[in-house]
Amino acid sequence: MTDHRATFRALHHGAGPLLLVHAWDHASAAALAARGHPAIGTTSLGVAAAAGLPDGAAATAGETLALARRLVRPPVLLSVDVEAGFSDDPAEVAGYVAELAGLGVVGINLEDGRADGSLADPGSIADKVAAVKAAVPDLFVNARVDTWWLGTDDPLPRTLARARAYRAAGADGIFVPGLVELAMLRVLTERIDAPVNALYQPGGPGLAELAAAGMARVSTGSLLFRAALAAALATADGVRAGEVGPPAELPAYAEVQALVAERRRSAGDQRAATLSNRRDRPHRR
Repeated sequence: MTDHRATFRALHHGAGPLLLVHAWDHASAAALAARGHPAIGTTSLGVAAAAGLPDGAAATAGETLALARRLVRPPVLLSVDVEAGFSDDPAEVAGYVAELAGLGVVGINLEDGRADGSLADPGSIADKVAAVKAAVPDLFVNARVDTWWLGTDDPLPRTLARARAYRAAGADGIFVPGLVELAMLRVLTERIDAPVNALYQPGGPGLAELAAAGMARVSTGSLLFRAALAAALATADGVRAGEVGPPAELPAYAEVQALVAERRRSAGDQRAATLSNRRDRPHRR
């Protein structure tokens, strides 16, 4: 197991839940890392919307891979939302995830909700999980169960059955977005033998309450992307109306430029290390 993947795994077993914040481009990831977040996820909605593509429709495999290539800069740990794997073929999903892992990605999020609002066959998702774990055994696979998210009838037994199937296939964590009832979250943590991940929702339980319910991980999902979009719209409307200025915490131009400069330094260091390694290799005759 690589050190970065072991570190990411350990964050799910700390004194409190891992708060996994989600980025949609280099600047958002770098800014969040600068605020001290040790791990960052990608938001599939943010990645898709930024590219002018639909979320959940297996349309952003290229964009997701390109973003991961830009973001994998230690010491930040990167987990990537791969929707349902961008394919129905477990071997293709495993190959795609192996490419992400080769870049330095430490985890993925794999969902069982489909674009038409229905749930995928749990056996097909379990097959994808098993294929990914066979290809990259130490990668943290967070299997998302969309029973509550999609509003299915009698979600508890269906959630537990799917969680058991995904765990048997090798999933390392179980993500149940859409559930905010603390008593039910406690039931999940008691009956699922893996770290349970909840989605933070405005107006729902806070981080301390979710920690008390036994959550090992709390994700922001697309919240930060949508909040940034809302702030942009509010600022534009305010400027047009002449009523309000930009937010008080607005980053300066130089601060944003510094985020890009840091990425360039990291890329330069990596290129220098690669050249050094090449020079150090013995010449073959």
